[in-house]
Amino acid sequence: MKRLVREQKLGFVATVSPNGSPNLSPKGTTTIWDDSHLMFADIASPNTIRNLETNPSVEVNIVDPFIRKGYRFKGKAVVHTRQDDSKYFEELLSVYRDREKLREAERRIKSIVLIEIEYAEPLISPAYDFPVSEREVIEKWKKYYNDLEHRQTS
Repeated sequence: MKRLVREQKLGFVATVSPNGSPNLSPKGTTTIWDDSHLMFADIASPNTIRNLETNPSVEVNIVDPFIRKGYRFKGKAVVHTRQDDSKYFEELLSVYRDREKLREAERRIKSIVLIEIEYAEPLISPAYDFPVSEREVIEKWKKYYNDLEHRQTS
């Protein structure tokens, strides 16, 4: 689970807006804080942050696009800023600066969202409903993305 999150980084974060409608936003900074927390950096996420400040319920989906498997995480989020608790914020920020090597992390990150995971379960594509190996699924999607890239650059 941790390996997939760290390798993929892109998490799709679902929140609830004040009027009750869903909000889904990709976060390319999704990573692990510890065994029971995920985190992501607010670089350009005003709607997500506003939603979480009103309702901390969140779901994060992270899926490897080649093997078509991943995880669904549900929990409660807390938004941390330099102004709220600079020492704790700096500790969280160090993950992006030191481990994740996010360029100009101090300047780019407005806040950091820490999610306490209450529930996690695997996500598996219906592609596996048929007798197919993981290797076959990977090869199919590698070909798809290679063909897509070729069409875009032609």
